[in-house]
Amino acid sequence: MTLPFIIFAGVAGLMFLPICFSVARAMCLYAVVSECQSQVFTLFGKVVGVLDEPGLHFPIGQFGAQALLIPFFGRREVVSTALRQHYLRGQMVNSEEGTPMGVGIWYEMQVNDPVAYLFVNTNPEGSLQANVASSTISTLSNLEMDKMLEDRHSLSRSVRTTVSPLSEKWGYRLGSVYIRKVFFTDQQMVHNITDKVVKRLVQVTSAMKQDGENRVGLIRSETAYKVSQKMAEASAARPAYVGAALNDIAKQDSEILEAVMDVMETEKLLESDASIDILPSSSNVLVQLGDR
Repeated sequence: MTLPFIIFAGVAGLMFLPICFSVARAMCLYAVVSECQSQVFTLFGKVVGVLDEPGLHFPIGQFGAQALLIPFFGRREVVSTALRQHYLRGQMVNSEEGTPMGVGIWYEMQVNDPVAYLFVNTNPEGSLQANVASSTISTLSNLEMDKMLEDRHSLSRSVRTTVSPLSEKWGYRLGSVYIRKVFFTDQQMVHNITDKVVKRLVQVTSAMKQDGENRVGLIRSETAYKVSQKMAEASAARPAYVGAALNDIAKQDSEILEAVMDVMETEKLLESDASIDILPSSSNVLVQLGDR
């Protein structure tokens, strides 16, 4: 056996191996189940078994020899059990005031019974979508607009409680449900509400500005009052301190006290802008006044 023949045989074997595995899997000799996946095997219209554990399985060992008939008289259905999310836009409802409103609702679902999911309902996801939409409309219709806009968490729980029993019957579990958006469909009403909101914001802004100015004025007046109070206290205390200082000076030297008093008296005269007549010390005061 030559080397080229061995290489050719090896390459041919490697190419033939995937075909062999595909044929074996088609004949249900083995099955590979992926994560978040279930495989339902049917024979003559009846369910033979379900493989929902990830990994390699051998249907003959689990379902018996009838597994060999599945490729010819049965089917293998692959069902995804991964969590799926959906969003329904623009569900129309009317508020208690008669205002037309649009609602957007988000929900998630997961298959927990692959057999019921395949055979109980021919269109389970479409039925779930219709069920969620109808439950949302029935829950939110004729509610007060304030409750519809502000209390969406409890409304979402109400929708989930309404839809969950029927979804369990259809083979899947309804996860979280949340009303994400409630909006006005009448544009004129949107403009009116926008104008009201803008006016209210202007009023609130003006009120906040006025309150700030009032607070600043109050702080200024309180500060001015405290300053004037301290200045008055200082003015009231000044004579006592000056008198004490003059007494100390008088005790030490009376001439210095007299000089200080003369200086103070001269300053007062200068501040008063009074006219001053200076007379020689040797003249008679009364005579000089008479000459004038």
